[in-house]
Amino acid sequence: MIFRSVRIAVQRTRILPAWVRRADAAAARAVNARRTHPMADRFWSRVSGFADRGVLWWTIAGVLAVLGHRRTAARALGSLLVASALTNVIAKQLFGGDRPLLADVPIGRHLPRPPVTPSFPSGHSASAAAFVTGIAIEQPRLGAALAPVALGVAYSRLHTGAHWLSDVVGGLALGAGVAGLSAAIARPGAGDVDAPAPSGADRRLPESPDGAGVFIVVNRASGTSVLRTDPMQVLERRLPRAELHVLDGDDPATAVRAALARDEPPRIVGVCGGDGSVAAVAHEARAAGVPLLVVPGGTFNHFARTAGAASVDLAVDALQRGEGVRADVAELRFADGPPITVLNTASVGLYPDFVAERERHEKRWGKWLAAVAAAARVLRRSAPVTVIVGGRRARVWTLYVGVGPNDPGIAAPMQRRRLDGGVLDVRILHAGSRVRAAGALAFGRRTSAVLRRIRLLPERLESFTTASIEVLVRPRHGQPPGFAHDGEVALEAPAEASARTASPGYRTSVRIVPAALDVYRPASDGTARAGATAGAARSPRP
Repeated sequence: MIFRSVRIAVQRTRILPAWVRRADAAAARAVNARRTHPMADRFWSRVSGFADRGVLWWTIAGVLAVLGHRRTAARALGSLLVASALTNVIAKQLFGGDRPLLADVPIGRHLPRPPVTPSFPSGHSASAAAFVTGIAIEQPRLGAALAPVALGVAYSRLHTGAHWLSDVVGGLALGAGVAGLSAAIARPGAGDVDAPAPSGADRRLPESPDGAGVFIVVNRASGTSVLRTDPMQVLERRLPRAELHVLDGDDPATAVRAALARDEPPRIVGVCGGDGSVAAVAHEARAAGVPLLVVPGGTFNHFARTAGAASVDLAVDALQRGEGVRADVAELRFADGPPITVLNTASVGLYPDFVAERERHEKRWGKWLAAVAAAARVLRRSAPVTVIVGGRRARVWTLYVGVGPNDPGIAAPMQRRRLDGGVLDVRILHAGSRVRAAGALAFGRRTSAVLRRIRLLPERLESFTTASIEVLVRPRHGQPPGFAHDGEVALEAPAEASARTASPGYRTSVRIVPAALDVYRPASDGTARAGATAGAARSPRP
């Protein structure tokens, strides 16, 4: 033991000044002498373990990407990959150094598998700093919120005796420096939203300068951005005669049906909420043949962004000027059940598992923390789903059916690219590595292409377009898997369809319905076109 201590001192003397070595020794004595509860020791050990191989950061990046922050996630992961390579391939080989003696660390803090690689600098700390700094470059508030997580990972390496203080500080500095350099190479973007180009022919719709004849359902339970102004204030100020119905536990579709059943029904139906609320109200608007006003009020607002109504003011502008477009939708059926209107995507596999798991915890933990926990749990425990498509059986991580053609090369076309197109875009991610599958689902076209080129993403992604598709979904663990559409997970409908099917599982079908819904959106050239289709007072009925 004495000889090993001497060897450690000699090796670290070669690379570190005396005052740094004294600081290392003092910090190690202080941390090791502090009495902590066994639960705290296990917590820090698990934090350190969860950050092994970047699992923690890949999980957070996947959640960010699914929530629409793909540019932020890409910068953070790019910084992490570069920092990890510099740390493990170059810095550790140049500087080396032995790690602290485990004999000096309380036994309850020991990691299950003590690291054996050179000590300086700390790879965990470098990855943590690179990842969070990369996020902060794109979104400072989000970076500040995640900074305690990065510092917690860094401290866990001291608490468990895996590193000296200088290793941790050196790793943090290296990681932050790499991320900072990335800002000089690729300037931060104005935002993560990759807004699709305007699509579909401009169309004249009934205008309402003050909101007369407009019934708007407001779902305050939808997740909202901390940066978005309160939609209610804008709607009340700009549309004083509109009827705003704030949901209080009731269903948005039920509220709209009741309004449309009045003796004097509204001429225009609107919805302020997330994609699930928008799809539910769109179904009722189609059935009644009235145009739809979409006011972004949720976390993602995929359909609103595709329509060009990315803000409340833009949506109101279009309503007041009578500008709109006729959009394609899809119809989803379980067995022979009634049709469900789909505006963005329908899917089976990992994404429905993720949404269902997140919803179980978000009331207690909040949506963001619940999303991270759900992503980690689903990544570890979810099993592939067996589907039969066109007579072919396959085990898949996900099967996505998007409304309209989408960017090639991405496994999860969450953001609809066009309002027209007349086709369904099907993406099937066949079963393989869990981590690679998560990466394939998380990232967009450019990032996916880079990661696939360096073999970090799977090649087994099947894609095709069609006017309709029928899928037989086999049971998993004895239960029919959930099916998601527009961010909402259907569990009861698949179970009922499965009960009515002679063979195991359930049958679902999706078909495209071109030009099925009139939607308000700003004219594509910024002004109402004189030659646009004149005054369609009623939308097409299904």
